[in-house]
Amino acid sequence: MAGEELILATVLAIILVLVILRAAVKVVREYERLVIFRLGRLLDKPKGPGLTWIIPIFDRRVLIDLRTVAFDVPRQRVVSRDNVSVEVDAVVYYRVYDPLKAVTEVQNYIMATNLLAQTTLRDVLGQVELDELLSKREELSKRIQVLLDTSTEPWGIKVQAVTLRDVSLPDTMVRAIAKQAEAERERRSRVIMAEGEFQAAEKMREAAMLYGSAPSAMRLRELQTLTEIAREKNMIVVTNTTAAGDITGEVASLTAALARKGEKKE
Repeated sequence: MAGEELILATVLAIILVLVILRAAVKVVREYERLVIFRLGRLLDKPKGPGLTWIIPIFDRRVLIDLRTVAFDVPRQRVVSRDNVSVEVDAVVYYRVYDPLKAVTEVQNYIMATNLLAQTTLRDVLGQVELDELLSKREELSKRIQVLLDTSTEPWGIKVQAVTLRDVSLPDTMVRAIAKQAEAERERRSRVIMAEGEFQAAEKMREAAMLYGSAPSAMRLRELQTLTEIAREKNMIVVTNTTAAGDITGEVASLTAALARKGEKKE
């Protein structure tokens, strides 16, 4: 009888030791840290990674993940400085760099960071106009990231980046922007056409000055133009009397010269 009681006591002792060891031994991963409260007082240094020991009943543990967390900021309705209502959503990337502060300085650092990101997003975007919001997303994201990082630093949190993912505009504003873009393209096309006309006029003025200083060049240009027109056999060229007489004389002289050259060869 005594032997059976001894065996039973031994088995119970072994089970108790295993339960205590299971509660006392903790394996902390490489990206985790274990914050220990011993009798309500915070230990100076978090434990991990690797195999760690705690005192059951006396110690309370809080496991903190040190990896970068990416969370989607819910879509926020923002009124810009020029009174345009838009909906904006963003993504915030942050990580815990001081587990002790993340546990002791704020009750729930994840929820606190999310709510602070929403508030900061509305505050910053409400101070800019719509054109700046659409064209300077990178600068606005950087500004939000700096403000968030400054506010969460006492909590042991480092905000690494903020990205404005989408900006939704009302349908009326989309149509207005489309009309504005169309008008801008029309203005540019008219400016380009005017510049082309101006350059063409400049070249024509220079050509006129050259022809005025060299009448023979002007005459050659006229003959060249008449030759090009004469290629179309269904066209009639009308010139003034003086010009017609000059052209007739030139043609006659050219014909006589060709005839004399032919006689000499014979």
